[in-house]
Amino acid sequence: MNVLFLGENVGRCGTGALKYGLKTLKQDLAIDFTVINGEGTSMGYGIMSDHVKLLIKAGVDAVCLGEKSFFKIDIVDNIAKMDKVLRPANYPETVPGTGLRYFNVNDKKICIINMLGMMSFQFPHLNNPYLYAEDLVKKAKEVTPYVFFIFHAQATAEKTSMGYLLNGKASCVIGTHGKVLTSDAGILSEGTAYITDTGRCGSSLSVGGFDPEREIYKYSTAVPVHSKECLQKPQIQGVCVSFDETGKAQFIKTVIKDVLLEN
Repeated sequence: MNVLFLGENVGRCGTGALKYGLKTLKQDLAIDFTVINGEGTSMGYGIMSDHVKLLIKAGVDAVCLGEKSFFKIDIVDNIAKMDKVLRPANYPETVPGTGLRYFNVNDKKICIINMLGMMSFQFPHLNNPYLYAEDLVKKAKEVTPYVFFIFHAQATAEKTSMGYLLNGKASCVIGTHGKVLTSDAGILSEGTAYITDTGRCGSSLSVGGFDPEREIYKYSTAVPVHSKECLQKPQIQGVCVSFDETGKAQFIKTVIKDVLLEN
């Protein structure tokens, strides 16, 4: 089974890159299932229900969210009805939506668990993922050997630690949030694929998908102006991971695809 884990989608540039580049990329890599972090789809801040539909139409099979899960009010109202969207699992149980879902892929069942880290997130500051991760993975493995753990976290050490905590338990631990593709993709000692960050889908000539001049202004003045989308040099970033019948990872490689947006 070949699974494509894509970096955080950032604005119109990322959505356009997926629209015009994802189908070919999936064909070239013989991808069976595609997962993306979609919480930056709506101009970099959250995701609207209609934009979820755009990602799915482009070829995404599951959309994970993070600290910006509920930045758009219609997601609060509609996420419970969206069977391909996962908020972090360490939100309180009373919050709409779910952070654990099962999907059928080529007569096999897979599980995706999505969780939010703690470091540097002042809001929301959710339940400690380290107290839940192992139990969630253990329960999921009673159903399927394919358990994919998506960890949306700020600190690299927090993500790496989670990788080792779940080594040999989850099929993979995939880090998101930094929007920079890291060079540490590999398979840990017990067969768990790991990467600290899958990068972004969006402008590769930008600051995390945003206009550099606006970001420079923010840092230079300390004035909290709203970030601006950047449309230069669209790119799809992520990792392709292959799993055997036992759910263990066989190989992992980073993916970078430049995309020309058509008029």
